[in-house]
Order: sequence, then structure tokens, then C-alpha cells
Amino acid sequence: MKITVDQLKEIAPSLKMGDRVSLFGYVYTARDAAHRRMARLAENGEPLPFPIAGAVIYYAGPTDAPPGAIIGSCGPTTSGRMDAFTPALLDMGLIATIGKGQRSPEVIEAVKRNNAVYLCAIGGAGALAARYVKSCETVAFDDLGCESVKKLGFENFPLIVAVDSEGRDIFTFGREKYGGIFVQN
Repeated sequence: MKITVDQLKEIAPSLKMGDRVSLFGYVYTARDAAHRRMARLAENGEPLPFPIAGAVIYYAGPTDAPPGAIIGSCGPTTSGRMDAFTPALLDMGLIATIGKGQRSPEVIEAVKRNNAVYLCAIGGAGALAARYVKSCETVAFDDLGCESVKKLGFENFPLIVAVDSEGRDIFTFGREKYGGIFVQN
């Protein structure tokens, strides 16, 4: 399903765990260090470095662009490292996060509470992911290097709905459905 970031707020409640999405539009990168800074800003009543309402955060730390490229490797990082910060951001209007790996029960509850979604990108394929990024601009915390907040323009970025707005979690479902095949006693 092809959707834009601007459509996500309206479409998120109808997306289901396992749906494949091709995302178009602008997303913001943020990893651990940027999340800590954004949390401090919010605690002090200061504005975040980008409009959070309806925004999407991609847990990635893109590398420098090689000559002639827009961006270097741009694969997802482990989402669980941002779990302490994510419920507050979702409550502030964040509509989706993108990363890899399972989310905590607190994040899943916040996704449900806010009719948001958690989307997974393919891990270990940062060079491939970069092909779907058509623009890259640093917007905050430049001193953090690859962990600075960047605004990326996505075009047809391939994702899967890992947690839908009803709290269905592909990681739990996958273990329940397929886990017994791989578990040895």
C-alpha cells in the first residue's frame, strides 16, 4: 500500500499488523542521544526541533554521503533503545516510529492510546534503504554527527506494520504462530 506521511494520521487506525507499506514524504531521524536531548527540551517546556504532531521518527543514524550520493548507509537501529522516550512523544502527537525489533508493553499501549503505528524496516540493509531516500537535511543537534536529527525525504520506502493501532504485535504473533518450529527442548 502506498501512503504518504501526511496520510498516516488518517490511515493509521486502518493499518493492520503485517500490512506492507511504501512510505512517501518527510520523516525525522533520531537515535538515543537525540531522544535524550528532546526529552530534556520537553521537560523544560521548550519546543522540539521539529513539529511532532503527525510526524514520523525513523530510528537511524545515516552515515555521511559518498561522492555523488544524497546519503550514506541508512538502516534502522534497534527500537527498544528508545522505548523510555517513545510513549511521551506519541502522547505529544507522533504518529509513527520506524525501526527494527520488538517494542515494550508501554510503547504498545501508547501506540494504541494514540491510534499510531510502529513500522519495521529491513535490518542489515542500510545501503539498500538509502536508495529510497531522496533528500537529507540536518535539522538539529549537528554536534551528534550521524546521530543528529535529520529530515529525510522518503520515496517508496518499504516497511511492514509491526504494531498496529489495536496493539497487535507481529513479534508476539510470530512467536505464537511459528516459534515452536525453531525451539528445541
